[in-house]
Amino acid sequence: MRETRTLDVKAALAAYYTRYYRDTLGIPAWREFVAVRLDDVAYERQRLVALERAVGPIRGRRLLNVGCGTGGFNVLAEEAGAEVWGVDESGAAVTIARARMRHGERALPAMAETLPFPDASFDLVYCYAAIEHVEDARRSLREMVRVMRPDAGLYLHTNNRWSCFEGHYKVFWMPWLPAVLARLYLALRGRPTAYLATLRPLSRRQCLRLLDEAGGRVLRDVDQGDGRPVGGPLWPLVRLYYRLFGVRPYIEFLAGARR
Repeated sequence: MRETRTLDVKAALAAYYTRYYRDTLGIPAWREFVAVRLDDVAYERQRLVALERAVGPIRGRRLLNVGCGTGGFNVLAEEAGAEVWGVDESGAAVTIARARMRHGERALPAMAETLPFPDASFDLVYCYAAIEHVEDARRSLREMVRVMRPDAGLYLHTNNRWSCFEGHYKVFWMPWLPAVLARLYLALRGRPTAYLATLRPLSRRQCLRLLDEAGGRVLRDVDQGDGRPVGGPLWPLVRLYYRLFGVRPYIEFLAGARR
């Protein structure tokens, strides 16, 4: 039996997400978010349902999850009948994913900018809440398109840089703030600020331009509506801002390769 199979998954998940939600992000209700991650079937199933609504059943398809994290989605995708691979830059997350998956050897530590697979390897590439974390979104998208088979699909989700909600810190957000003021805003709310430097959110225009340069094209959008209400009494103003400027809090679409 491989060493990863002896891992206490529940304890590892609790430690991993406690560090993330409590220590890195300073979320006051961190225990609630850790609890969701300890029993993430409902959370991950929503993502799987959205994927299959966009692409049809994934049974029999070879799927790559870019930014697979601790592997909850991979487990459900395996159960749905896909041949599931995952990459993540966090070695700790990959160790947990390996212990959870039926085929744990298919979870690999790797950067999105240098995917360790040959050209035209996958029927589906899935990238959920990960592109905003990479060092180089241009290279990452090129790599995703490179490993797609001619009729493959790329399902991508990311927070819109013009959203009024910061999905990692879970706070109302003013997207036009320069970095120094954004750090001050978080500090005034009693939050650690270092993680902000790792976030590189894209606008829809940026995302589509980079996808086009990578050789991809959008096949259809997934409409997320106005997203979660944020800002308390400010929500009517936030919603008006979204509608006046055509902003969607999330960018989510299915793309194909131009070949």
